[in-house]
Amino acid sequence: MPSNRWPLHAALACVASGVLCTSVAAQTAPPFPILLKQAQTSAPCLALGVAETRAAEGLAVQAAARPNPTLGLVVENAAGSGPYKDFGRAETTLSIEQPLELGGKRAARTSAAQADLAAAQARAALGQIDFARDLMLAYANAEAAQQRLAIARDSVDLAQADARAARLLVDNGKEAQVRAVQADAGLATARAELGTAGAEAETALARLSALTGSPERYAAVAGGLLDAVPPPAPPEPAFSPAIAAARAERDAAERRVAVERARRASDLALSFGVRRFQDEDATAAVFGISAPLPLFDRNRGAVAAATANAQAAQARLAMTQAEQDGDRRAAAAQAAAADQTLDASWQAETAAAEAHRLARIGYDAGRLPLSELLAARRDLIAARGRAVDTKLARVKALADLARAQGHVPFGDQP
Repeated sequence: MPSNRWPLHAALACVASGVLCTSVAAQTAPPFPILLKQAQTSAPCLALGVAETRAAEGLAVQAAARPNPTLGLVVENAAGSGPYKDFGRAETTLSIEQPLELGGKRAARTSAAQADLAAAQARAALGQIDFARDLMLAYANAEAAQQRLAIARDSVDLAQADARAARLLVDNGKEAQVRAVQADAGLATARAELGTAGAEAETALARLSALTGSPERYAAVAGGLLDAVPPPAPPEPAFSPAIAAARAERDAAERRVAVERARRASDLALSFGVRRFQDEDATAAVFGISAPLPLFDRNRGAVAAATANAQAAQARLAMTQAEQDGDRRAAAAQAAAADQTLDASWQAETAAAEAHRLARIGYDAGRLPLSELLAARRDLIAARGRAVDTKLARVKALADLARAQGHVPFGDQP
């Protein structure tokens, strides 16, 4: 695809941004690679991934903690009746009790927490790729809306020129009054389409601002994404963030099965203390050991639920692997198709522009009717719009392909 064909399209975006960007330059979104880097610290969805990872880190630290001992003080044979009405014959016991986790509970719990942390980190990495894709599409939509707005302004200018030419011929008696009415109707339609294009541009810019978490609303974009050429990507990527996240979720689910199985083992509680016999002015050591009897609760339901969740996670991993393969193949096909049609759309736009120029000359010379001129103008505007649509479809296909391959197209370009 010849590179010298795209400056004209970039100029359309500059025309639109020159009208939209009447405020300070800081309100113009920078080129996509720069905006992507700036949004790393302000995008709400990325902050969510960071917070979830920190929460998993805290739970991993907590999972490794041992159970706390219990300090107890018991006073017996006091504040009663008869010889026990006071504390003269009281028995005071000071003890400490330490639970002992058996069955590998702590090791299983720690392993599961580490797996949960790995899953949170994998989800955060996937969130980075998903955010880059969403920002890429939002930026491309805003740039396309800018170009459509520029096309709509050109359409109004062309319609005004057609209306002036029709009015001149009507005033000179060379055309019927109905031709001027038809030209004015075309001008009104072009103005209505300009209003719609302006609203769509405002909407696209508002969505871009919201996605980046920018404190100020963008009034324009610097552009360049629709016409950028991405660096070649490996046809068979060795790493997929979506598959990595699904695999980490599967591993974490399997570790939770081990946690529930370990909970079936009964724990022991060892105690040691000192007892004071007040009436005899003597002390003695107290030893104890206790354990729950697993008569009614063997944690069978929790084990079954964790096993089912692990099976579901394995199924989701298989689904993700299949979906990623299908998405990658579909996006590659769409990107190739967009590249093939991009040159054709440019040729169609060039031909439509030439046809409109010749129709205008023919109409001014009185050799063509007004309907031919109006049709040529509609074809030209439609061809320009199709060119923008084709470039936008190409960017979307590249964004989907990049997500499936685990990288960000244009993200490293200056």
